Amino acid sequence: MGNVYIFDAVRTPRGIGKSGKGALAHLHPQHLAATVLEALVARNGLAGAVIDDVIWSTSSQRGKQGGDLARMALLDAGMDVQTSGMTLDRFCGGGITAIALAAGQVMAGLEDAVIAGGTEMMSFTADRERAEVAAGLGPTMMGAGNDRLDQRHPQSHQGVCADAVASMEGITREALDAFAAESQRRAAIAIAEKRFARSVVPVLDDAGAMVLDHEEFPRPQTTAESLAQLKPAFADLMDMPYNEAGDTFRRQIARRYPDLEIVPVHHAGSSSGVVDGAAAVLVGSREFGERHGLVPRARVVAAVNAGDDPTLMLNAPVPAARKALARAGLGVADIDLWEINEAFAVVPEKVIRDLGLDRDKVNVNGGAIALGHPIGATGAILVGTLLDELERTGQRLGLATMCAAGGMAPAIIIERITAYA
Repeated sequence: MGNVYIFDAVRTPRGIGKSGKGALAHLHPQHLAATVLEALVARNGLAGAVIDDVIWSTSSQRGKQGGDLARMALLDAGMDVQTSGMTLDRFCGGGITAIALAAGQVMAGLEDAVIAGGTEMMSFTADRERAEVAAGLGPTMMGAGNDRLDQRHPQSHQGVCADAVASMEGITREALDAFAAESQRRAAIAIAEKRFARSVVPVLDDAGAMVLDHEEFPRPQTTAESLAQLKPAFADLMDMPYNEAGDTFRRQIARRYPDLEIVPVHHAGSSSGVVDGAAAVLVGSREFGERHGLVPRARVVAAVNAGDDPTLMLNAPVPAARKALARAGLGVADIDLWEINEAFAVVPEKVIRDLGLDRDKVNVNGGAIALGHPIGATGAILVGTLLDELERTGQRLGLATMCAAGGMAPAIIIERITAYA
């Protein structure tokens, strides 16, 4: 089995994920996916049936986001009808998983070139979930309130889990607010210095008019002092009955951790932003690259998955990162840059503490707290961001990981290169 190369990565700007407020919210998810697919194919001169498959991540595969978005989007993008497409769901981790599956196909010699990525229109999914809750259909947040698993593996709301992990680990609100403020500060610098310019492609409407060409979510004026004024977001939700039996999200966690006192510490400013977005990564073999005159930008060193306690949900990035490092024969000190998704501030904060990471190497351009987390797309965004930053700084190795519902996490290590290895 040979090396697997990353030739390019693109993404849309992230738009605020609220109907009537976000610039992208009126578009079809298929349109966002087609935008990045069309851009990736065009700027690499890939005409005709040269892409074998498109592997796409979309977490909420209902309504407009259902029906194998990968295949429909690639057709919308004008790609050859011989290119096939599949859509997967690993909750928040799907974007990295899509890249890992694409890399595995190429490494095994089953395909020559695959585009991997994802789309999430949270403006659409949030409206749908609110409607379902209002209709009395119960909680819709991932595995929360899963009647079949309540006794064996009770699962709660993600935000309540974030507060539970922080309480268990003794991570204070002040520490989380400081992390969140730093995410905003770093993102503001990255935007001002145009560090995302190589990857970000504008979103146009069907008539060719500009819809969005910049990040819509960041709040660069944010400080730790302003964050301290925000009310914890999950305090009331924690004890709100969500079914006729009177079950609550706090009670779900108490079934496994009866002595844990959960202190509400996360709020809107220390949680990932609700946004719309899409991203795509071109993965292929050396033979494919040479045939089309492409210079590789990176190679995939390792790609793994790990699981942890589904009741706490958010802790799998640590074992996933350790597994990836072990698989690659590397240590923590060998990694130059880390991208750890900021689903909630406690997630990267715990990884930093558990692995003893240098904070100056983690999320150096900010993360989902400042820029937003379009669930199915975020993993591909992280890999593209990592690639751009390795090139900008001339560094070599990067690791990306993220928590996913159900207590899972994928992790991937890439190596910046400028020629075939």
